[in-house]
Amino acid sequence: MPRLIHLNGPPGIGKSTLAQLYADDHPGVLNLDIDLLRALIGGWRDRFAETGAIVRPLALGMAGAHLAGGRDVIMPQFLGRLTEVERFEAVAHGNGAAFCEIALMDSQGQPVERFYRRGGDGGPGWHQYARQAVDLGGGPALLARHCDQLADVLAARPGVIVLPSAEGEIQETYQALTAILGGGA
Repeated sequence: MPRLIHLNGPPGIGKSTLAQLYADDHPGVLNLDIDLLRALIGGWRDRFAETGAIVRPLALGMAGAHLAGGRDVIMPQFLGRLTEVERFEAVAHGNGAAFCEIALMDSQGQPVERFYRRGGDGGPGWHQYARQAVDLGGGPALLARHCDQLADVLAARPGVIVLPSAEGEIQETYQALTAILGGGA
């Protein structure tokens, strides 16, 4: 049975890096990084937040098509609203797939600091625009609200597996992820 593997967590926690490692080690898996889809939309730099509403339906369609073909999808995406998580879950189930939820959480409790220190894994200049959007939206206060939203989602979805993600320990976190998903790299 194919799986839609949702890696949730605060911005900058390592979701995209882990998803890329997983896809690299598992041929045929779609790394559905919605933030990279955003960069395919004209004007995304000037309307960073607005393009989220454009790419979400595209991501739902891509996930459904890939799952319908019998292949896994890994999706590194912060989803802080229960309705958004449920939309992706419905796509998984509607295409005969399992929905696996894993939330990456900083074992040191420093998601805001990690966001501001993170590197450039999102393509040329991507994090510059993400940071600008966060700063325009309230900076650290916005990131703290994201963490609160994520806590609400986790409370409403007791089946989510919480995976500690310590800064600088990407290989250890990746090994734990592959153990959860049932297969080593």
